[in-house]
Amino acid sequence: MTLDILMPFYGRFDHFQAAVRSVIAQSDPEWRLVIVDDVYPDTAPGEWVQSIGDARIVYIRNERNLGVSGNFDRCIELATAERCVLMGCDDELLPGYVARIAEIAAHFPDADLIQPGVEVIDGDGVVVRPLGDRVKAWLRPKAPQPLQLAGEELTSSLLRGNWAYFPSVCWRVATVRRFGFRRDLQVVQDLALMMEIFRGGGTLVLDDVPVFRYRRHGGSVSSYTAVDGRRFQQERTVFAEEAERQASLGWRKAARVSRAHLTSRLNALLQLPKAVLARDGAGIRVLARHTFG
Repeated sequence: MTLDILMPFYGRFDHFQAAVRSVIAQSDPEWRLVIVDDVYPDTAPGEWVQSIGDARIVYIRNERNLGVSGNFDRCIELATAERCVLMGCDDELLPGYVARIAEIAAHFPDADLIQPGVEVIDGDGVVVRPLGDRVKAWLRPKAPQPLQLAGEELTSSLLRGNWAYFPSVCWRVATVRRFGFRRDLQVVQDLALMMEIFRGGGTLVLDDVPVFRYRRHGGSVSSYTAVDGRRFQQERTVFAEEAERQASLGWRKAARVSRAHLTSRLNALLQLPKAVLARDGAGIRVLARHTFG
């Protein structure tokens, strides 16, 4: 199969170069890279990628800035393959990503999502193991893999702690188009979308073979919105909504987990000292409310 690698771009040039080069280095050549520049002020990254001269690489610059979720939707509009990955412009593929996804898709042709194995790297590309990622690994279902999951157990597991790595996930394009990304969310739109899919009977295949490198650094949207509290405002909204929706399905366990959202509260608690050091009064209030409210 051909895999569409969709890359919304707005970020550091050096990270972007590493991301593009990691795609070109794939052992399986059956891929198409679509880069959607969300009007990044510096035109040098776009000029560089267009100079590569690989027919599999498509570069598009938006006429206006669409924002995070808007650009995700724009990427999905441009997909032509059955499956795609919305790769971060600061992340990297290991050489076997496309080949491993193709192998799993062949064994699980009805899967809506494929979550491959992930390594975490810092801003310099060094493999790291922060506390949050150790918690993610602890929360992931433990079983011989690849493993296909669905229903209330999968939903409860992700609401307990989102162990998925959004930029690494391979999505069925038709499924994402059916639901779309919420424009009111910047950093938890992946969890909201997954909940929609799984409530509708969708499935996820989980794999442990590491083929993706997720970059965790202070300049990412998920990092700076955690410290100022915006991330947790959005999480609070999603958890409240999901508690009601899961209960209406009769998924009482999932509803309880969503109401409690214990790992999200713990994460907010860990961000509180940073907000105090930054003297961010609004952030302190949001984080304290999310932790103890």
